[in-house]
Amino acid sequence: MQSLNYTALRPSPLEPLRYTGGARLPAKKKLQFKVSASAAPKRETDPKKRVVITGMGLVSVFGNEVDAYYEKLLSGDSGISLIDRFDASKFPTRFGGQIRGFNSEGYIDGKNDRRLDDCLRYCIVAGKKALDGADLGGEKINKIDKIRAGVLVGTGMGGLQVFSDGVQALIEKGHRKITPFFIPYAITNMASALLAIDLGLMGPNYSISTACATSNYCFYAAANHIRRGEADLMIAGGTEAAIIPIGLGGFVACRALSQRNDDPQTASRPWDQERDGFVMGEGAGVLVMESLDHAMKRGAPIIAEYLGGAVNCDAYHMTDPRADGLGVSSCIHKALEDSGVSPEEVNYINAHATSTIVGDLAELNAIKKVFKNTSGIKINATKSMIGHCLGAAGGLEAIATVKAITTGWLHPTINQFNKEPSVDFDTVANEKQQHDINVAISNSFGFGGHNSVVAFSAFKP
Repeated sequence: MQSLNYTALRPSPLEPLRYTGGARLPAKKKLQFKVSASAAPKRETDPKKRVVITGMGLVSVFGNEVDAYYEKLLSGDSGISLIDRFDASKFPTRFGGQIRGFNSEGYIDGKNDRRLDDCLRYCIVAGKKALDGADLGGEKINKIDKIRAGVLVGTGMGGLQVFSDGVQALIEKGHRKITPFFIPYAITNMASALLAIDLGLMGPNYSISTACATSNYCFYAAANHIRRGEADLMIAGGTEAAIIPIGLGGFVACRALSQRNDDPQTASRPWDQERDGFVMGEGAGVLVMESLDHAMKRGAPIIAEYLGGAVNCDAYHMTDPRADGLGVSSCIHKALEDSGVSPEEVNYINAHATSTIVGDLAELNAIKKVFKNTSGIKINATKSMIGHCLGAAGGLEAIATVKAITTGWLHPTINQFNKEPSVDFDTVANEKQQHDINVAISNSFGFGGHNSVVAFSAFKP
């Protein structure tokens, strides 16, 4: 593979792509992140600016129901299996978190359902299910001010199947055989747009595409629209459908994936010494976020509270995180500051933890810079069971985080056979645990050095 020159921040050309989840530091002075002395953190009290979660919806390898999804996670079930959507026999990786038997009945009309890319179908179903949970399903959506309700569902890859089919049609049959839906269904903003068109929501509407950090970026931006008074309610999250030949092949080319074809269900093993790469997943995870004031006035079911978040960039490497963890640690600090939370208040972390050789440890090293006493913190990895759902990962993990808060049960990190000696956190290895969560954070990081952290807690009036 050809090397690319990237001289702005590195002293030498970028090495050929190899996603290991970590890289050596540039030969320059090491940066330091300093936390200035300040008053004790203070949470938001204005009901117009407090953001609460009133609905959750998903499409996952464990189905389309939030409670069933979390029960599978608590049971430690693996959703990883051999791919049968296409012939993967010639790929060095032949498995993933492939969704089977997806059913959109009652959420997408038949004509559209047949031609939409799965990325769009997953978004629409997850979004409408989230509204059902928020008591805004069907005609009830007409009770809110639609001009002040928006949609912000991002995706890392967009309509990849539609794009792939269009390229194939061009090469084999010429431009006249390209579907007129090629551009609309391939571009990343169309998931948010179609959901808004279907529901008539006229508030802020766009997509964010920051690779595997996408969903958390969307939560953060959606909450800020509410806090700035630009919206009362936002449907936010991520959607992804990349388990197709070009998607699988692309990550194989990056040398990013596990090749444990003989035992797919144990292939995703964050923090285990024998991990050999991540496992692709797919789906969608969506939250209904609204101001406390708006939720209270309409008598909404309040599930949890979004406390705050942060986003930043490593500014270092296309695929690898900074080995010194500066990007991640500073992002966590900023998220806690935005949330009005001290590090001592956090006692649960839903980690990014992709099962890459270096990335898993790089994340934990960054966390240790923020949380000096980790004895009371439990940390787990949803990806050990559903794989890495790319732009949808943060959405599905946010739902797992909120369910942990509301149920008092943490799902296990499965496939913990031989944990890295340096991992001194309680990783909830192999068996679920009861845990009274005070404040939880959920981490997501993406290619390009994109970091995102969001914080949640139980709602307290």
